[in-house]
Amino acid sequence: MYKIAVISGDGTGPEVVSEGLKVLDAAGKKFNFKFETMSFDFSGQRYLKTGKLVDEKDIEELKKYSAIYLGAVGDPEVKPGIIETGVLLKLRFALDQYINLRPVKLYNSDYCPLKDKKPEDIDFVVVRENSEGLYKGMGEFKDKGSQNEVATQISYNTRKGVERCIRYAFDYCRKRNKKKKLTLCGKTNVLTFAWDLWERTFYEVAKEYPDITTDYAHVDATTMWFVKNPEWFDVIVTDNMFGDIITDLGAMIQGGMGIAAGGNINPKGVSMFEPIGGSAPKYTGKNVINPLAAICAVGMMLENLGEDKAGKAVENAVIKVAQTKLKSLAAGKMGYSTTQVGDLVVANL
Repeated sequence: MYKIAVISGDGTGPEVVSEGLKVLDAAGKKFNFKFETMSFDFSGQRYLKTGKLVDEKDIEELKKYSAIYLGAVGDPEVKPGIIETGVLLKLRFALDQYINLRPVKLYNSDYCPLKDKKPEDIDFVVVRENSEGLYKGMGEFKDKGSQNEVATQISYNTRKGVERCIRYAFDYCRKRNKKKKLTLCGKTNVLTFAWDLWERTFYEVAKEYPDITTDYAHVDATTMWFVKNPEWFDVIVTDNMFGDIITDLGAMIQGGMGIAAGGNINPKGVSMFEPIGGSAPKYTGKNVINPLAAICAVGMMLENLGEDKAGKAVENAVIKVAQTKLKSLAAGKMGYSTTQVGDLVVANL
């Protein structure tokens, strides 16, 4: 019995979560596992009414669950940054979800904006450090509001935090067992303190994984090669900021935000799975948003829980629907409604 905490969130979040749970229910019946869900309201509307988002009591309660399933955060009535910091970052840091895992996989060449690229060319994974770096929120203003104002933002990196992320990436690359190639993505020629630590740690840990081929690429070169030669990549490991940027580019070359899912992973604790596309408030309530990313997040969650066959079956059902049914991955252009796409995935399980 798995206990799943559900945070539907804002905008179209509840709509895509509903379809994800529909698929989860079908997978449970097919693969003989049971689950129960509990909903947590950490939405922008609740914040506007109560001033509350995630507090310490919520964190302690969430620690009792097998996994967290998140729809989306972001409400146009709430100042940007408040919900993102008070929900997403709060949960990642408090639950020590120190890995952000982002598969980048093309399911249908018709959705790819790159010329002549096929599914076998775009199939890699980004392992992003998820708890340190510039997102730690460390810094200060001096002489704020004056002509002499200075704003300092600190990229905070520890040997422990860097090494555990890198080890996870090596282990994941070995388990993935494809090209068995791990690329460190950074900026060693400019960010000489943080990336000296990352590079030293990477090559020290690499000695323990002789079966894994390693290389290094500057982040600017990585973005270029995502577009020009995505087939070069297998697994990429990088820091919080660079990972945030390159995974959005990864989503575009795999077909768009409508198909992109991610996991915030604590390998020994509670992990959280989500579509990465945001709350898309302009489509709220119209039953036109693409739920496939949220359904892919369910597949990732199942694999993380050890239900590998069920997780793979969910992904295969999504691939079948993407290849044979949808006209587009864009909201309102799929040829089907949100709920109909969920039904199609269930039918193909």
